[in-house]
Amino acid sequence: MANRHIVFRPAPQPGGVAQQLTERFEAVRREFEVADEFPPDVVAEAAAAAGAARLPERDETAVPFVTIDPPGSMDLDQAMSIERRGDGYRVRYAIADVPAFVRAGGAVDTEARRRGQTVYCPDERIQLHPSELSEGAASLLPDEVRPAFVWDITLAADGEGTAVEVYRAMVRSVRRYDYEQVQKEVDAGTAEECLVLLKEVGEKRVLLERARGGASLPMPEQEVEEGEEGTFRISFRPVLAAEDWNAQISLLTGMGAADLMLRGKVGILRTMPPPDPRDLARFRRQAVAARVPWPEHLAYGEFLRTLDRTDPRHLALIHEATALFRGAGYTPFEGSLPEQPLHAAVANPYAHVTAPLRRLVDRFGLVVCEALSSGEPVPAWVREALPTLPEIMVASDRRANGVERACTDAVEAAELRPYLGRTLEAVVVEENSKGVVVQLIDLAVVAKAGGSAKAGATVSVRVEAADVTTGTITLTVV
Repeated sequence: MANRHIVFRPAPQPGGVAQQLTERFEAVRREFEVADEFPPDVVAEAAAAAGAARLPERDETAVPFVTIDPPGSMDLDQAMSIERRGDGYRVRYAIADVPAFVRAGGAVDTEARRRGQTVYCPDERIQLHPSELSEGAASLLPDEVRPAFVWDITLAADGEGTAVEVYRAMVRSVRRYDYEQVQKEVDAGTAEECLVLLKEVGEKRVLLERARGGASLPMPEQEVEEGEEGTFRISFRPVLAAEDWNAQISLLTGMGAADLMLRGKVGILRTMPPPDPRDLARFRRQAVAARVPWPEHLAYGEFLRTLDRTDPRHLALIHEATALFRGAGYTPFEGSLPEQPLHAAVANPYAHVTAPLRRLVDRFGLVVCEALSSGEPVPAWVREALPTLPEIMVASDRRANGVERACTDAVEAAELRPYLGRTLEAVVVEENSKGVVVQLIDLAVVAKAGGSAKAGATVSVRVEAADVTTGTITLTVV
């Protein structure tokens, strides 16, 4: 029932649970009409564009950019370089120059607007752009010269941004890291200066986020593994501190983008209202279910930071906190400023500009910011597109979330299969006219249950059914 980023690693055994999950994931993609293959004209245009991009004249290949991504990733949107400047810092954040390869109104652009974003399934991902671009010519792969939007940001000693400039340039990534490598090298004291400064800046930006009243939600991965004789196991991968540091650089850039847009009175913001009080009340009940103390005076953002990412109960609770982040949307504007420009979780105006290979709206935000930073007019094709982007992104968010929920339901059904006919302890986190929603105490499962009970009550539920092929779970309060 809860949204999760699930990594599915096994080689399915004939007739095993993993094979059933793979078949269910394929069925989910069909149900939500998520197309894996690109039309031939899209592939052909992408291949042609890969060798005929509009490249910038500015050369920043001497800057030692590095990338930090999950192992095996090929669609590398960001590369960073951090150095000391006086008692502060200079952060250069290179973002893949997708607009250099995508012609407005062309086949790739049209298909990208239809898709909206990359859709992640446990067993594969459905890309926004063809691999010729997303994993090739536009990706900031190591030792390759690539066009990029370079964000040149000056920070004060406390990590607060003081100036930002955006320009197009040719860049080269000199090294590729994954999060575990960064964490190990920093902890061992063997990291290069850029990574040492990433930790330093990241930790200072976290302090600034807390002072603003922001709330970060580090979503852990849930790994699915099949053992011998078809046995099935689910485990959480705790989020590393290095992932937080890296995320803070992206947030810093998004906040700088929003500032440029607001000062220029044109752009598209990522906005979100404060949490609904009912969702906050429910989340408190879920904390009770997880047996995690939450002092009444502690704001939800601060509470999230107290959670132990090595504890499966706490990790499950982090997943349920997604309900507090509802209502996020995209707000385009031109000429006059939006009435509500804030993103409540960031506690600041914010815009998406750091993942153009995987999210449509970022491509347009980058062009807006580069134009505003250089004092040039925003291109007409971007201005014309801005009002259309919220509908596209909302539809793609709905599709991506639907796929993720359906895949999660299948994983939870597989997790409950060994408990068919047994009773498990749970806490009621919500009650309504149709029954209750319970959180199992010893398993990271939140699901609907038949019967009645008061919210916050500890109950026993019987597992009546758990069907992986449909992703359905039937629980009854006993």
